Amino acid sequence: MADESGSRTIKVDLLARVEGEGAFKVVIRDGEIVGTQFRIFEPPRFFEAFLRGRAYSEAPDITARICGICPIAYQMSAVHAMEDAFGIKVGGPLRDLRRLVYCGEWIESHTLHVAMLHAPDFLGFDGAFDMAAAGHQDAVRMALDLKKAGNAIVAFIGGREIHPINIRVGGFYKVPRKRDFAPLTETLKAAREHALNLVKWTSGFDFPDHERDYNFVSLLHDAEYPMNEGRIASSGGLDIDVGDFNRHFREEHVAHSNALQGFMTDGSSYLCGPLARYNLNHERLSEMARQAAKDAGLGPSCKNPYRSIIVRAVEILYAVDEALRIIDAYQEPDAPCVAYEPRSSTGYAATEAPRGLLFHRYRLEANGTIAEAQIVPPTSQNQPSIEEDLSSFIGDILDQPEDEIRLRCEQTIRNYDPCISCATHFLKLEIDRG
Repeated sequence: MADESGSRTIKVDLLARVEGEGAFKVVIRDGEIVGTQFRIFEPPRFFEAFLRGRAYSEAPDITARICGICPIAYQMSAVHAMEDAFGIKVGGPLRDLRRLVYCGEWIESHTLHVAMLHAPDFLGFDGAFDMAAAGHQDAVRMALDLKKAGNAIVAFIGGREIHPINIRVGGFYKVPRKRDFAPLTETLKAAREHALNLVKWTSGFDFPDHERDYNFVSLLHDAEYPMNEGRIASSGGLDIDVGDFNRHFREEHVAHSNALQGFMTDGSSYLCGPLARYNLNHERLSEMARQAAKDAGLGPSCKNPYRSIIVRAVEILYAVDEALRIIDAYQEPDAPCVAYEPRSSTGYAATEAPRGLLFHRYRLEANGTIAEAQIVPPTSQNQPSIEEDLSSFIGDILDQPEDEIRLRCEQTIRNYDPCISCATHFLKLEIDRG
């Protein structure tokens, strides 16, 4: 819509093919973009508030309900934070099993986004069903098999696919026998070939030629591509312990969104997620994943957010490869859980959810009761960067047809795979050119 001054507003009230309900608004004046808003209007769910007064042992199962797509990330961040508070370290086979179940979540979550939510943007379809009906059924079938493989890992280690029940502070309630992995191993061997083909498939898409000099933020680990553990690092030179998160990052409430937005303490935006992990940890990928990335046209660094769909495919391949490595080296632990005692303390943890850095902080009473909780999800951290991308990347198409503007705006937001819980609505874009 336009007013008498020539100002024009582009509004999309319901963003399709993302996990949740959101919208965006672009304000144009004299042919220039002067404001962008990515709005998350789902109501707050107050998880931090109703964790207060609950036992520390309840946190993994409660926080898993924050997201049905990535419950492992919330469970793992919670258990790691509690273990940090109690001064315990989980290593050996138990640590390997935790990394394995995280591989499962990366596989199923990334595959859902790559093939079902994001690929239609590049191929000119409204959704995955239309895409399959128009000749891409093999790719969709391949993706479904891949997602099943990821779900199989989560169910095998976690007890069930959605909101797993086998993960606890100190380890697990039950651990698998070595021989029990045989069927899963065969599933993953087939999945590895699918993952390699998914990288090749996505590399053939047409990508907008846009780059931005992001401040990438992710975990950084000395010996492995980060999932569960590491220091928080950035391409801007940051290298801090997880416990120092609040000294360098802050959350801010803005009027147009129910989700808090994440900034550096100097007010600048940053980017977390697959693109950040890839840029900061490329050399820690498996040899197969690095070669696949190279064959797909990716160098050690990638600053084009539209190519993040390839990076996600590379991470799927890595996760399958890593899962097979862990299974091959697995030795049954002596016990499913390490011993510990609750104490009055504060614990911190950050893990790499599929969409990026997930930070948890808990202050505990002497009996293990949660006195205070802080949870910072990746989508809220990425929200300012999403708005900056909208401003940077659509200015050169404002004279294009409305469908083209809508596609580019949706595509730009979906680069982030924003998790704002389950939506199936199509966008309705209205532009009054005055």
